[in-house]
Amino acid sequence: MSETAAMTQEDFLEACAGLGVDVSRETSERLAAYDATFLDWASRINLVARSTIEDRWRRHYLDSAQIAPLILTSVRRPESPRRIVDIGSGAGFPGLVIAALLAEKNVHVTLIESTGKKAAFLAAAAEAMGLENVQVIPARIESVRLSETPDVITARALANLSKLLGYGAGLQGKNTKYVLLKGQDVGLELTEAAKSWQMEVVRHQSVTHPGGVILEIGNVSRVQASA
Repeated sequence: MSETAAMTQEDFLEACAGLGVDVSRETSERLAAYDATFLDWASRINLVARSTIEDRWRRHYLDSAQIAPLILTSVRRPESPRRIVDIGSGAGFPGLVIAALLAEKNVHVTLIESTGKKAAFLAAAAEAMGLENVQVIPARIESVRLSETPDVITARALANLSKLLGYGAGLQGKNTKYVLLKGQDVGLELTEAAKSWQMEVVRHQSVTHPGGVILEIGNVSRVQASA
């Protein structure tokens, strides 16, 4: 495959293997069902930038899939469900991809999306995929109150880091971690966020974008105002 060729699902599966992500036949079929639903809905509503659809397996699916190993290593308690919350889920990246890849790893994914049409798409895609480990909440993030705190909060192309941590503040628990896909301005975002938030940050290089970074963030709390 040339560097400029669009990634196929077969290429995606090979790339996942390189990341240490095992994709079963059933999972591959679920992802194919997701993709068919995605293409159908994307022809009628704005799910992602249309210029990215041709290379969607790299730009969206693989970009999402690369955080699966981080989620598994961030939460080491396979005896009970790992609870993932994807805020501003949009077209389901990364939430639905993670739900499919980790369906056999005792992972439950909650997708929060305030736009009605996108929330309807997420529900339709999850149904087409036959996923039972997904909940779609069609509401603004600020209004959501969860019965159980998440182990991991994810987000992609939603907002700057300060705003993301503000969104997550009403959802997170003491041990909640954030796994966030960020772009080339991540340094500026971290500097700005540090004015309002205390946190422990580990950076991981994106495998899909040279300037992309995955932020793994823990021990998040607001900076206490000085007296």
